Amino acid sequence: MAATTYLANPVVTVGASSGSATDISDQCIAAVFTQNYDQLDATAFGQTNRTYVKGLSDVSLTLTFLTSYASSETYAILQPLVGAAATYVSVQPTSGADSATNPKFELNNGFLASMDYINASLGELSQLQVVFTGGTVSIDTSA
Repeated sequence: MAATTYLANPVVTVGASSGSATDISDQCIAAVFTQNYDQLDATAFGQTNRTYVKGLSDVSLTLTFLTSYASSETYAILQPLVGAAATYVSVQPTSGADSATNPKFELNNGFLASMDYINASLGELSQLQVVFTGGTVSIDTSA
């Protein structure tokens, strides 16, 4: 069986909405997009095994960036989104058209509760990590 290899080089866009999202891939060094569901016990009398049903969805999108205070870069793009009612973030495995082999994972109406404005150590590249939570996930596989 042939093995496939995925070398991470995703495209990351962030903004207040999909129409205002900015490609910030050149500042992003890590992305973890997770969706899980509450596990609700639906076991009834007389059953001999537990059964579960899907409950509410919980989304977490963690992005790690190189810190930059230049205009149109990390700080300028992310800071206005802290505490905003809704944000948009998309992460796609590689550049190119949306497809089954290059799906675009989108988070609509996510919430960015906090952001480190400075995270610095002497002699190291400054990085910041932000976590978007909640919202709705969609997966676009069509160009």
